[in-house]
Amino acid sequence: MSAESKKAHNFIQSLIEDAIANGEHTGKVVTRFPPEPNGYLHIGHAKSICLNFGIAETFSGDCNLRFDDTNPEKENQEYIDAIKQDVEWLGYEWAGEVRYASDYFDALYEFAEELITRDKAYVCALNADEMAEYRGSLREPGRNSPYRDRPIEESLQLFRDMRDGKYQNGELVLRAKIDMASPNINLRDPILYRIRYAEHHQTGDKWCIYPMYDFTHPISDAMEGITHSLCTLEFEDHRPLYDWVLDNISVPCHPRQIEFARLNLNYTITSKRKLRRLVDEGAVDGWNDPRMPTISGMRRRGYTPESIRTFCDMIGVNKAGGTVDVGMLEHAIREDLNNRAPRAMCVMRPLKVTLTNYPAGQSETLTLPVHPQNPEMGEREVPWTRTLYIDREDFDMEPPRKWKRLAPDQAVRLRGGYVMTCREVIRDDSGEIVELKCEYDPDTLGVNPEGYKPNGVVHWVSATDSVEADINLYDRLFSHESPDSDKDSDLMDHLNPESLVVLKGARVEKSLAQPRTDLPYQFEREGYFFCDQEHTASAGRPVFNRTVTLRDSWGKGGK
Repeated sequence: MSAESKKAHNFIQSLIEDAIANGEHTGKVVTRFPPEPNGYLHIGHAKSICLNFGIAETFSGDCNLRFDDTNPEKENQEYIDAIKQDVEWLGYEWAGEVRYASDYFDALYEFAEELITRDKAYVCALNADEMAEYRGSLREPGRNSPYRDRPIEESLQLFRDMRDGKYQNGELVLRAKIDMASPNINLRDPILYRIRYAEHHQTGDKWCIYPMYDFTHPISDAMEGITHSLCTLEFEDHRPLYDWVLDNISVPCHPRQIEFARLNLNYTITSKRKLRRLVDEGAVDGWNDPRMPTISGMRRRGYTPESIRTFCDMIGVNKAGGTVDVGMLEHAIREDLNNRAPRAMCVMRPLKVTLTNYPAGQSETLTLPVHPQNPEMGEREVPWTRTLYIDREDFDMEPPRKWKRLAPDQAVRLRGGYVMTCREVIRDDSGEIVELKCEYDPDTLGVNPEGYKPNGVVHWVSATDSVEADINLYDRLFSHESPDSDKDSDLMDHLNPESLVVLKGARVEKSLAQPRTDLPYQFEREGYFFCDQEHTASAGRPVFNRTVTLRDSWGKGGK
């Protein structure tokens, strides 16, 4: 067992270890990740991916990738491709070829006929409203459908007629014959098949009847030899139906379903239906908008697969539900990037600085570390010229107490460069500050000045040897801790109006004209930023997305 596996030890791993130790389980451990291709994967799916593939890795087993594609009206190839990319990007490799529930449609149909011939299923003609009425409630038992006692041969013929397209959507369904008085409503003769005239992305127009999830999933697991079917807690009440299906047909094995708590993050929604609403209503720029909690959105924002896997390890796997602070996710990416992100300087709101005592037309090259704690990452060259840019927020005409930046007649050190003192402030006709006239101290490169003390350190770039860039300051999409649980308002009311602030005309070091695209940069004193390849290509200049701030700006009432 690997060190990583020991670190990520959880109750499911313990259950499997115990089963192996007492002889209840022999042979290979086989798990599966079974997403529906009706949207993009989000951070909650990442937890399931890490668990299913992680359990397989721990026990030297296999994990299958199987698409639960039983609802063709909401599925398409775009989602399939995106899901495969996300799983691979997280660093996992599925066993064999990609699988689809639709691979088993022929077998599922035969198993449905087997249930009918065993008098365990029947064709029902109740409509949706009637079926709801007959189902009963949590307090009252249901009533048998008037079609429950159809002769076996009649149900078998009607089911074949359904398959052959002789009935319309909603006219007939195939139901399991279990127990309408069961305290578990899932066992009150659930629907196994319904009629849907929809072309399927894998099987075309071969089928006009499609199996329900609760029928498809256990059979697909058994067909693939899955040993442990790991599901979130909302499927706990479905487990008796999972077992009933497998107990009443001639499948080759009976997988064990185990449930765990799904991931809930504050300031975040992890419902594909609600995420789709954000996309459809234009609240975000698609499923991969960097504000979205989708894996593709997080990838575009600059999250690393290592940070997401670390986060999933941090929160653990348990039976108890609850809400995780999104700050833990942000902490995971900060920790990862702090150790390995290259450093660079970016002036987001440029303010011109002229060094009046530096010779016009002259320049020199300063050498700064790529990472101050990792010398093996090398050095970078930064041009020093007569005209520079600093950030407007680093200058104040009337600075507050304990101000550690530039002010009139005060000195600061420019990061990795010289100390300079502000001597004159230039304004335009409207009174806006447009330039600072400063003097630099030529004897202060790498040494402290004599006779005075700089008032802090600010970052900078050369005005003539820097590159224009656009900066997307991404923040949390919602300003409410639980945006979809407020009964008195709509989740759209809780959108954070400052979730995206676009800064045009920023300036970055010359070396970032061709930025790396595998890892974010730490823009010194600003945060971590990742090159947006899509926007960079269309803008014709570098575009950077803020991955995360250097520190948690939301804690202690910061927002």
